[in-house]
Amino acid sequence: MPQASPCQFGKHRTFHLTPIALAIALLAPSLTLAETARNEITLDTVQVNADSQTEQPSEKSRSYTAKRSTAATKLDLPLKETPQAVTVVTRAKIEDFQLNSVNDLLDTVTGINVERVETDRTYYSARGFDITNFQIDGVGVPFTYGNQYGDIDISPYDRVEVIRGANGLISATGNPSATVNFVRKRPTKDFQASGSLSVGSWNKKRLEADVSGSINEAGNVRGRFVAAGEKGDSYLDRLSYDKTSFYGIVEADLTDNTTAAIGFMRQQKKTDGGMWGALPLYYSNGTPTNYDVSTSTAADWTKWNNTDTTLFAELTHQFNDDWQAKATYTHRNQESHDKLFYVYGTPDATTGLGLYSYPSMFDDKNIQNTIDASLNGKYTLFGRKHQIAVGAQFAHSGLDSVSNYGQGIGTALPDLATWNGSYAEPSFDASVSGGNFTDTRKSLYAATHYSLTDDVKLLLGAAATKLDTTGSSYGVSSVRSDSKITPYAGITYNVTPDATAYASYAEIFDPQSKLSSSLQRLSPVTGKSYEIGLKNEWLDKKLNTGISAFKIYQDNLAESAGYVGTTAVYQGVDTTSRGIELEASGEITPNLQASLGYTVLSIKDKDGNNARTYVPRRLIQAATTWRVPGLEQLKLGASVIWKSEMSTKENGVTIRQKDYALLNLMARYEINKHLSTSLNINNVTNEKYLNSLYWTQAYYGAPRNATVSLNWKY
Repeated sequence: MPQASPCQFGKHRTFHLTPIALAIALLAPSLTLAETARNEITLDTVQVNADSQTEQPSEKSRSYTAKRSTAATKLDLPLKETPQAVTVVTRAKIEDFQLNSVNDLLDTVTGINVERVETDRTYYSARGFDITNFQIDGVGVPFTYGNQYGDIDISPYDRVEVIRGANGLISATGNPSATVNFVRKRPTKDFQASGSLSVGSWNKKRLEADVSGSINEAGNVRGRFVAAGEKGDSYLDRLSYDKTSFYGIVEADLTDNTTAAIGFMRQQKKTDGGMWGALPLYYSNGTPTNYDVSTSTAADWTKWNNTDTTLFAELTHQFNDDWQAKATYTHRNQESHDKLFYVYGTPDATTGLGLYSYPSMFDDKNIQNTIDASLNGKYTLFGRKHQIAVGAQFAHSGLDSVSNYGQGIGTALPDLATWNGSYAEPSFDASVSGGNFTDTRKSLYAATHYSLTDDVKLLLGAAATKLDTTGSSYGVSSVRSDSKITPYAGITYNVTPDATAYASYAEIFDPQSKLSSSLQRLSPVTGKSYEIGLKNEWLDKKLNTGISAFKIYQDNLAESAGYVGTTAVYQGVDTTSRGIELEASGEITPNLQASLGYTVLSIKDKDGNNARTYVPRRLIQAATTWRVPGLEQLKLGASVIWKSEMSTKENGVTIRQKDYALLNLMARYEINKHLSTSLNINNVTNEKYLNSLYWTQAYYGAPRNATVSLNWKY
């Protein structure tokens, strides 16, 4: 966030309605108080520095890269002085390739694998391990069950920063995969507005609006409102959806040095015909199934509704040019109300029979409250200036979950290849189960960035975390109490003015919710993460490149060990992951923007055998756009995602997904300085592929599809 402008609040007590105030006044009636009492994502709070060098919003730069970030350490550091691999997906790239959902966006990030296990439930992995640390503006709590329900719309965010590797310094835990930080759009002093209308394959319709500016003439009270709505059908049989996103924030300069902000965010997705579970992957004779891409296991009455509402407040005080304090409070309410239909069994290769029903109804409510306070600044020691950040966080999360199981569990089903979803909706009173538990986390963290010489910088930090859980889940006690201090160390060396080598070390502490065969929670994952790399700035700092090598040791990582009754159980295994990541992003010429990521990965268990084979061992994610010389109103672009072969094993049967590539194309034409139109075509080659082998069920990815948009900017 740019430094707050001098406060004129005391001089101007009359408030005249400006365009932004009028726009918000007109839009606000569509949002009721009840709409701001719910929730659907799993993210949290805010961290922005008012230093004059702090990274400016990416919507202003129109670049595919950024220069600075506070997400990894809460210290305002250039990316090349951050001793971990960092990827920033900017607003320019989001708009060029219509990356309107979190799944589509993270698909493009170096080293990240998006595990679409169901239509409305997703896992994410990096460096071979699940990503559970998601944040908003630098503060967050892990997903309750380690996954994302519903969808996260990207419209409220200016950019998304991904820090790969262990980041227990400021995140909830020291998970060694990655931390994903969503950076909210902030109010602007000058009036600006934009909107877009899109239509696409399978009756897709999307409308988006963004209005920002000063609310009073003095400019010391500013606001922003962002709204998006999208609905459509699907390539999957019986699936349709309707999602909305609302984000509003008001920011006021209370004094010359103090800024306060309050805001809300509400995202909702209603799905009819959503899949709980997915398609069987092999027949009873061990041969692979090969259904049509459109095949679904959903009954025609199923629904999956997720709502996520966040209310937040923040107070920032700039003591002087060097020191700043910030406090944030966030209240979040996530709700899920579902009627779902699970299909289990192994079909016969000839008849397709051998599958059975499992209807259920679920109601989940998760309320989270988070307080984060931090102080950061610069100090002088031994004649040199250094940075420091200290802070504390308190987070409380309560989950209430009820599962009502339907009559008719175990009813035989027809062949999925010919089934039309017809199944009488049962009464959901066969039995009931659920859970009610709370997580309370207390954290203290500190980091300092020593400038040893002009070229050598040392980053040292530590986090002390205590996590307590009470209650039970599905008849099993959830009680636990875990605590640990996790140190962090990193060093950077400027080999040349534009090239920086780095090394970092972090300890891993990640409490688990998985149950052992004795129906007790597994002990926390512990381990160590090492990373070395080289970052370069090219072409007058407009292009960033990096190479990183990492090695991660994890002890007691949960791995599936079957079932005790109907309860999934796990065993703790020791795992080693190592690999190399190559990355480039930014402006190559004034007309050419590009990003490229290449990952090579190895994951072994303690006996040296391949582990987590559902994770691709090689991954390419690339995108480029080109303004046509002589016709600069026209921008052309392409993106490619390539994954190497993946596999999983069940009952002695190995299921494989061969390597595949997805090619996406885009074109944008600027009609004038306010109006443009664009075309995006995804999966141009119409590749048929399974979305994920994370489970031993899966469904197919989307075939070729297109979207046409009309875009307006004031």
